[in-house]
Amino acid sequence: MLIRRLRKFHPLTLLGAGAAAGAVGALFARNFIPNEKKISHKIELPYGVGDPQFDRSLGQLLGPPLVDGNQVRALQNGDEIFPAMIAAIREAKHSVTLESFIYWHGEIAEQFSQALCERARDGVHVHVLLDGLGCNCIRGELVRNMQAAGVEVQIYNIVEFYDLDRINNRTHRKLMVVDGRIGFTGGVGIADEWNGHAQSPAHWRDMHFQVEGPVVAQMQSAFMDNWMKMAAVVLHGDAYFPPLAPVGTQRGHLFKSAPHEGSDSLRLMFLFSIAAARESIRIANAYFMPDDLTIQTMIEALERGVKIDLLMPGDHIDKQYVRDASRARWGGLFAAGARFYEYDSTMYHAKLMIIDGRWTSMGSANFDNRSFRLNDEANLNILDERFGAEQVAVFEADKARCDEVTFAEWRGRSRMQKIIDGAASLLRSQM
Repeated sequence: MLIRRLRKFHPLTLLGAGAAAGAVGALFARNFIPNEKKISHKIELPYGVGDPQFDRSLGQLLGPPLVDGNQVRALQNGDEIFPAMIAAIREAKHSVTLESFIYWHGEIAEQFSQALCERARDGVHVHVLLDGLGCNCIRGELVRNMQAAGVEVQIYNIVEFYDLDRINNRTHRKLMVVDGRIGFTGGVGIADEWNGHAQSPAHWRDMHFQVEGPVVAQMQSAFMDNWMKMAAVVLHGDAYFPPLAPVGTQRGHLFKSAPHEGSDSLRLMFLFSIAAARESIRIANAYFMPDDLTIQTMIEALERGVKIDLLMPGDHIDKQYVRDASRARWGGLFAAGARFYEYDSTMYHAKLMIIDGRWTSMGSANFDNRSFRLNDEANLNILDERFGAEQVAVFEADKARCDEVTFAEWRGRSRMQKIIDGAASLLRSQM
């Protein structure tokens, strides 16, 4: 019967249908089926983050190596973050490089556009790289104004019908470097949602970091990585890579990851850090969806006496299905002794991990598969006990604004909620 029906179609029609089906299949494979192996065996470390071997191993495995002489200043929420960034742009003498996943229409985006245009008109080299899916104004007035003022704008993997095979690879990095000497990175997008001081549900809670010292060159290099991919131009010289003398005492590196840069490097960084914990693990993250090996690594840390506190959004979350999928993964961690906290005041968007109060990782990376395997990400990692203590204090202050979720409450969810959570968790590879 089927054969007789197919005979009614012209051979060219069947050929076209087959080609279309093949194209759809190839598109699906490129976007949804990983082509690299995942780390599947647990990582056992006979040393902790305080051991020099941790520094050597992590720096060489992930690169670039950790460097001394840095000074990192933590900025809290838009009221501290945006004025510092805009002031740095206005003081630029040679160059500004900016890469962001989110650049949304609004007051903040307008302020950045005006500052960038001003410097470009004065002869400063200004380069802006925006994600083609995260930015909602790539064909809008703000971008046109920047281009007219002499700002060089590139769009990362713009979403076009002829180029859908790259739709799942986004640059989620948040990087800005001024004159090659001062850098900014963290979790903040350029949008009004981050304005204010987390005082209401309309003002998100987040952190960004102002950086000086040799590690800024690594931040600039991370920007150049994607700029060269999009513009096919190499930016170099003192305007971008000046000599950088030590300005502080902190040791660290800018760790970047991308799907084409080796298998599972961001996930390895988290696994390696958790395996090195001897006292405490504090993770604050907007989207917490650990895979099986990560959960097992955390459970083994709990079993050797490590205290684990996990902080994430509560009812105020921009993607409810992510919260549902996350909850489905908590059982084993709860049973082993992890403690969960939900931030109630507003959307919690920060990405922070502190190991033993001295190894701190903060940046753009969420604790999910999309960050681990699909997006381009960048995290600033600092190995410094004093800086770690400062971030522990920030974490604990945020925790004080949370509701703790108990094991009994988690087990007592309604049957329908458990079904929803489980169903959402099945799709976590794309979240």
